[in-house]
Amino acid sequence: MSATPAPQTETEQVVLVEHQDNGVSRITFNRPAKRNAMNRTARVGIVRALDECRGRSKVIILTGNGPAFCAGVDLKEGDVSTGDAELDRRSEWAAVQEEIRGHPAVVIAAVNGAALGGGSTLINVADLAIAADEAQIGMPEIGFGLYPTLAGPAAQLRLQPKHAAWLVLTAERVDGPTAAEWGLVNLSVPREELDSAAIDLAERVASFDATALEWSKKALWRIPGEISEWTEAIAYGHEVAAELRTRSTALAAGLGRFRAGERNPGQG
Repeated sequence: MSATPAPQTETEQVVLVEHQDNGVSRITFNRPAKRNAMNRTARVGIVRALDECRGRSKVIILTGNGPAFCAGVDLKEGDVSTGDAELDRRSEWAAVQEEIRGHPAVVIAAVNGAALGGGSTLINVADLAIAADEAQIGMPEIGFGLYPTLAGPAAQLRLQPKHAAWLVLTAERVDGPTAAEWGLVNLSVPREELDSAAIDLAERVASFDATALEWSKKALWRIPGEISEWTEAIAYGHEVAAELRTRSTALAAGLGRFRAGERNPGQG
């Protein structure tokens, strides 16, 4: 994956963006000395990186530089403003999660190391996730007398109740294999295999039609997050299919290949 040179400002230095020609991009948190804790500059960097990927990336890999994935929000920074009210709003931590959730690209978290507090929120907001076996994922907030404001709800929406409760109430960390067993990540691999595993997954997903991926992502968030009743969910599935027929020729082309006996991407 070749890097696209970025302007050497403080924002771009703490968040690196790389693009491949096949629709895969990588956003790397680059504050290794701070365990990739998210200060305002880093959060702004993520927002700008996501903007840069919009319209050019089918899949985005999120990962960290150094031994940590993300140690959460930088609590030592205090309340800092960029001087741009709209950018300040978009770079609040909760708003960053919405930027990821609403982005048209499929987002894969490649969890290379510790993911604590807000770092675990990033795993849960990502559409797919692969962790290093050695990764440590947890929520230390209870030790500060605090409920994990974002990480708690994110885990409770994604995980079985007892698994979420364990993370919230014990402050203990789980490793990659446990995270995979719990469904917090899709797959756990040795640290040295993480990069290739993430790229392989990203390239597989990026082989599919961009519009189909975008609308499938929308559906995955809406069902059961917003729609949990069977008949309504099926009706929404039909709505998505209709949108795809209108917005893309990929479905017609795929059906044509299938009827001609040809294989489509993803078929064995």
